[in-house]
Amino acid sequence: MALNFKIFIQRNNGSLRLKLIGDFDGSSAFELINVLKEHHGRVGKVVINTDGLAAIHPFGRGVFQKNCSINKLSRGFTFTGKYGDTLTPQGSISL
Repeated sequence: MALNFKIFIQRNNGSLRLKLIGDFDGSSAFELINVLKEHHGRVGKVVINTDGLAAIHPFGRGVFQKNCSINKLSRGFTFTGKYGDTLTPQGSISL
């Protein structure tokens, strides 16, 4: 895992806000997938802020997008920030 990667989690009124910090690689992708699986079905709206990311490694992006598709996790996600378009899997929204 990228040593500087962190996920700040805020759960509030049926929604989940995640702020991603650091470099996003393959291990970071699995960490994010696990957080999303943990909260899947328990929250209505998930907002993922990418402004704190320093870099996105193509392998990490691929791992994340593929696993979202396999696990049917991407519905209801909203991505914000400078890397929102880059990370957004099919079925999600980027603002």
